[in-house]
Amino acid sequence: MLLCREQRRVHKLLNMISNLNNCIAFSSIPRQNPVQRSDLSRVSFTLRSFQIESCLRKDKSELQQHSSHLPTRFFVNPVSRASRNQAQEALFDYLHYTRSFTFTDAEHISKNSPCFMSTLLSKIDDNQKDVSRGLTKFLRYNPINEFEPFFESLGLCPYEFETFLPQKLMFLSDDCIMFENFHALCNYGIPRGKIGRMYKEAREIFRYEAGLLAMKLRDYENLGLSKATVIKLVTSCPLLLVGGIDAEFASVVDKLKGLQVGCDWLGRYLSDRKTYSWRRILETIEFLDKVGCKDEKLSSLLKTYPALVIEGSGKKFYVLFGRLFKVGLQVNEIYRLFIDNPEMLSDKCVKNIQKTLDFLIAIRMETQFITKILLSHMELIGSCSLPAPRTACLSLNVRQDELCQLLKKEPLRLFSFVSTTKKRKSKPLSEDSRKYLEKTAFLLRLGYVENSDEMVKALKQFRGRGDQLQERFDCLVKAGLNHNVVTEIIRHAPMILNLSKDVIEKKIHSLTELLGYPIESLVRFPAYLCYDMQRIHHRFSMYLWLRERDAAKPMLSPSTILTCGDARFVKYFVNVHPEGPAIWESINQSST
Repeated sequence: MLLCREQRRVHKLLNMISNLNNCIAFSSIPRQNPVQRSDLSRVSFTLRSFQIESCLRKDKSELQQHSSHLPTRFFVNPVSRASRNQAQEALFDYLHYTRSFTFTDAEHISKNSPCFMSTLLSKIDDNQKDVSRGLTKFLRYNPINEFEPFFESLGLCPYEFETFLPQKLMFLSDDCIMFENFHALCNYGIPRGKIGRMYKEAREIFRYEAGLLAMKLRDYENLGLSKATVIKLVTSCPLLLVGGIDAEFASVVDKLKGLQVGCDWLGRYLSDRKTYSWRRILETIEFLDKVGCKDEKLSSLLKTYPALVIEGSGKKFYVLFGRLFKVGLQVNEIYRLFIDNPEMLSDKCVKNIQKTLDFLIAIRMETQFITKILLSHMELIGSCSLPAPRTACLSLNVRQDELCQLLKKEPLRLFSFVSTTKKRKSKPLSEDSRKYLEKTAFLLRLGYVENSDEMVKALKQFRGRGDQLQERFDCLVKAGLNHNVVTEIIRHAPMILNLSKDVIEKKIHSLTELLGYPIESLVRFPAYLCYDMQRIHHRFSMYLWLRERDAAKPMLSPSTILTCGDARFVKYFVNVHPEGPAIWESINQSST
């Protein structure tokens, strides 16, 4: 009996060893590259232990089924910048030379598909030093699904475009209709990174016949809109390109044409991250017209408070109107308030008015007294932010019902709760403090929120006095860019304002006069202004020489010309012409 028990124990131990061997055989780590036990990190050891333990609990058939679902790699090392650059070059060469993509298409896809790039890198050996060579070899025998990096380069995440991937297609050239419409949008000037949202929300436009999409874009220009406005419009509302011209949108444009602001006013404030209801925007403009905001007054109101109509498609305006009507104001009384106090429609005033209404309702004041206070003191209400009723009661040492009776007799006491801080005597400011205040005032004018993390970061990035920063900002505006567009550019590339006014003017001159590019090119590539003047002059001169001989595309993006490394530039912009190396050498020698 003892012998049998011992035999069973030995037999069980042998089974465990057998399962352990199976587990190691199905492990994702290549057997030819054994990992020493001493090299294992705590995390990897935990993973291996968990795997071994799970293997011991399963029989051989279960383990084989499980192992087919294991990832190709347990230990994912972070990709270095050098490896990533080599991988991008390998993918670019594959797309450009093997698959005959245009230079611009291949470059954009290879540089803007990080998730796909990570997947590619996982296919080659970690220990291989020459990533480019290994990936080139892999791509030679393993053609990729080109739709995956393509959709990712358009700004879509893998989980977003997974449903868009064709079932039986791998190559973009197989869907020539979609690819042709994509190029129609690119040629019009729509940023490639924003076309993904258009594909997601309005896939129909990518099935149009040749020339139809370009015609629809021109139709919106024919309404009186500038090209820049149309670009911003269709990226924020791609459904406008489905079917004919949207009647409600056309009515909005007609309304704006009759005002001083003009129809291009829309382009300054539209955001491609939001959606808009043109019917509601039209109703808001018509309502403002009915309450007495005619022509000049309405134009001034839209210029001063664009968010009134644009943000939420006028939703805040309707919410405020509804609340005032609910507390007892008549429609004609609300109209009169809007005419006499147009500033009450700003975001800050709307919040203050709603706080006041909440305050008065919380202390249970009757509607007739609320309407009286609103009609008599709207200007004060819009400019003051009230505390909670509990705070007011504590400061006066009264109950809520007593506070209500007090405010009925003395409504102006309502605004005595706004600030209880004592005024301090002002001290003469030091030079550093004065510069700090000037810079703060400049940033507040740009729309930064006071004391926010964003403002603190911006204060560290900007160098110079407030008046110098403003002078450089105005330089960009005078060049032809809209004030709000310049604001967005500065937010994306704040180092631009650290350049002197003369340098900014020289770089803009090179872009617009030398290359003949529109000033709007800075919107898509604001970092252009941060590049060294010598680099700009050398590369633009070489590109112009090639363009004159039809050896380069006529309107390549400035980012394509400037961002690539020296070796890459020589390969694709110098060696493409027999006389290129000699010309490039003469350009370099002329500046020394």
